[in-house]
Amino acid sequence: MPREQLPSEQKPNAQKLARPVHVLVVEDERIVARDIKACLEGLGYIVAGVATSGEEAIAKARDLCPNIVLMDIRLEGGMDGVEAAQHIWNELQIPVIYATGYSDTATVDRATDSELFGYILKPIKERDLYIAIKNALQRQHQQTSLIEQQRWVNTILKAIGDGVIVTNAQGQVKFLNLVAEALTGWTLEEAVNHPLLQVFQLVDEQSPHVPLENPVTEVLRTGRTVYLVNPVLLITKDGRQIPIADSAAPLKDNQGNTIGVVVVFRDVAERELVQERAIALQRTQLLESQMSELQRLSQLKDDFLGTVSHELRSPLANIKMSIHMLEMSLDRQRLSPQESEGDTSSDRITRYLKILRSECDQELNLVNDLLEIQRLEANATLFDWTPIVLSEWIPQVIEAYEGRAEQQQIQIRVMVSEDMPPLISDRTILTSAFSELLNNACKYTPPQGVIVISAQVETQPDAARTLRWIVSNTGIEILPNELPHVFDKFYRAPSLVNAASLGNYYHQRGTGLGLALVQKQIVCLGGAIAVQSDSGEVRFVIELPLTPVSHLGWQ
Repeated sequence: MPREQLPSEQKPNAQKLARPVHVLVVEDERIVARDIKACLEGLGYIVAGVATSGEEAIAKARDLCPNIVLMDIRLEGGMDGVEAAQHIWNELQIPVIYATGYSDTATVDRATDSELFGYILKPIKERDLYIAIKNALQRQHQQTSLIEQQRWVNTILKAIGDGVIVTNAQGQVKFLNLVAEALTGWTLEEAVNHPLLQVFQLVDEQSPHVPLENPVTEVLRTGRTVYLVNPVLLITKDGRQIPIADSAAPLKDNQGNTIGVVVVFRDVAERELVQERAIALQRTQLLESQMSELQRLSQLKDDFLGTVSHELRSPLANIKMSIHMLEMSLDRQRLSPQESEGDTSSDRITRYLKILRSECDQELNLVNDLLEIQRLEANATLFDWTPIVLSEWIPQVIEAYEGRAEQQQIQIRVMVSEDMPPLISDRTILTSAFSELLNNACKYTPPQGVIVISAQVETQPDAARTLRWIVSNTGIEILPNELPHVFDKFYRAPSLVNAASLGNYYHQRGTGLGLALVQKQIVCLGGAIAVQSDSGEVRFVIELPLTPVSHLGWQ
């Protein structure tokens, strides 16, 4: 197996590592397995063992407990590599890197649907193997840290001596610890998603029939910590009255927005309000600290994705340039008389290059989308506000899709008035979002289907004028339970994928980032986007201010 050697200064040295990395190799071809073993040992890793089937891989993973598994997808026997990898991860939490000579869509999709830590193609190069193992171990460490942190927080909440209730920004109960369950009479399963006012009813001790304003309501309104100073009674689920001391504090995200409330309370037979206030404050601060730590770990995950995207972008661009040079060289050979007749090898090479270019473009688009989402989330985008005449701009964008629509026998209809006032927006960002919606519409509309683009200006009393813009297509519906997830990162609605794959009009797999990016772009432009689906139609509804709030001074 040919290997691209790493410079010696970049190779890990197993003897210098405090904890050497043990690798289990799963490969049913003996010569390939021997080559992979030599490659790993050359990089300084320890090959714990070699398995030739999925069943043997699971057994050796249990016995040897390696740090990582290098798994061939296509294995002899009743269990392939993807199924074996899922068993190993679910049972032993050992990361698995797939190694295969197959890069077809079905194989990649199956591998992606499993707990994917890495994917490299044969023949394996030392550099690719080294990077894949390094990234997989780093990702496993981050996941393990996050899981341990979540368990730690849950243990603290359950073990704390005070009652703790956590709500979302709508005042719905999301968590009760054991003490809160005992004091309120509600179990966690009974209380989840119920309004806090129903689970946590308070009355004045002097006037038990007069309900008090719930402290969560005041926290959500003011964003500040609230203490109950006057003696209050908690009405339990079975109607009992318990005197309590109480405090409520806001939970805030990185932008300072209140995303929920933490209520800390306890049964007080002898009221020492000053002491109880100090204890409640300490508990709240501890909870806020743990929540902040969870947010920090989430940010580390996003930073890791951004770093990997940057690292992949340059080699992918180089690969794309190399493909272009190969195509040019092949074209020059075809111009030669002796090469022009009966050269089936050139046709085969052209087909392989086309596949390689398609895969490279797909991965490059994925990396670019990740980086663009990261820029938008970091507020690192500079906007170029400019007037856009929709009756002129929409046909210009549609022009790039007319040939594709005609080939697929799809109609594109535009319903935009020519006297519509100009929209002040960023032309580049808006074009990117509109193009992605058009691309999806073309992708999922069957032959004889219709794509409709409509726009109208809506005026509401005491509000700025708003552009309501709809992109709809016929032929396929998104199921109701899938609609809330359409804009999630890496989400692909199963109903769309399954329905489109049954026809002859779906030829391109998506990354699951396109609509997530569109939502970020529309929100950054001051608008909102929603999706609706019924009666054999999918509609994306965008609302944008004709003049963004950040640009009201534009003339």
